Amino acid sequence: QVQLSESGGGLVQAGGSLRLSCTISGRTFNYYQIGWFRQATGKEREFVASISRGGGTTEYDDSVKGRFTISRDNGRRTTYLQMNNLDPEDTAVYYCAIRRTISSAPLSRQEGAYEAWGQGTQVTVSA
Repeated sequence: QVQLSESGGGLVQAGGSLRLSCTISGRTFNYYQIGWFRQATGKEREFVASISRGGGTTEYDDSVKGRFTISRDNGRRTTYLQMNNLDPEDTAVYYCAIRRTISSAPLSRQEGAYEAWGQGTQVTVSA
């Protein structure tokens, strides 16, 4: 059974940085695309970023483009979300998710495309 475990959240001032990690156990890591999503209080969960199986293709929501970077280390079975120049609007619980695909499959921004999720890690950005 696959397990996803996020870490790296916390409290940071506006303009600061955090790096989230998501480690995945139980399945062959490089069969999966990885997505990061977030959910702010009172709002629906939204797409943040995704990365292909090999790491060569990435996609970002416009709200984070240029500030956030998604990456993966297949040897460590871990994906990262480097978040720079954080804004209070980035405050949310951040989730990683996996999606098993063929190697050439396009990335997806849809929650329903992902088959397993972590428990989430809280990111709070103060003004």
